[in-house]
Amino acid sequence: MLTLHRAALVLPDPADPTAPSHVDGAVLVRDALVEAVGPYPELAAAQPTARVRDWGDALLGPGLRHPDGHRLLERAYHPDPREELGDAPVPDGLVGETDEARCGASARRGLQRMLGFGVTAVAGPFERASVRTAVARSGLVALPGAGSAGPVGLPPVGLSPVGLPGAVGAVWSLDPLVGLLFAEAVHGRLVVGGRADFAVFAVAPGGDGPRAGGCRATVLGGRLVFRRR
Repeated sequence: MLTLHRAALVLPDPADPTAPSHVDGAVLVRDALVEAVGPYPELAAAQPTARVRDWGDALLGPGLRHPDGHRLLERAYHPDPREELGDAPVPDGLVGETDEARCGASARRGLQRMLGFGVTAVAGPFERASVRTAVARSGLVALPGAGSAGPVGLPPVGLSPVGLPGAVGAVWSLDPLVGLLFAEAVHGRLVVGGRADFAVFAVAPGGDGPRAGGCRATVLGGRLVFRRR
């Protein structure tokens, strides 16, 4: 199946300032792989039968990697909606937890919520079997490493020092763009023959990159796994 994802700006490799960008660009996806990247009029003319997803005035680029997967999936607790605790991670909510089923369920919720921020890869290490299983089944790319700790006394990369009502300390953000520039946060690049992992973002004021919290859609292996309503 061919799908043409169109956006006002396509950045195939934001980490490389010399890489070309495409105004009114598109990514052509066949099944799970990228078949072409370029100007939308050219790709649409070459593949007139492709299904078109038009993302309007958005920015389309590679998905994001979250460097703090270990903290967010093995230490933080992601509440079940039925608990009426909101959907923000509870810092260190799983520390000392021995119920693997509870840990696995929390990790699955956390991974699903990460998709809503354009995350397509997450860094470990993942020491709990239940968390490893959740990551493997999610479709996100599992990366090695222990995440990126910041200076003593400051939140780690990706963690925001924003107060949470009823809680003490930092809110552990699921959005890598809280604390990282887009060029630092992206995972890989969009290349012909590569896996079709990418995200669509609202543009930040000034038009120089995506807005934190502005993910509109996430695609994993060619599948639309998140779309903001």
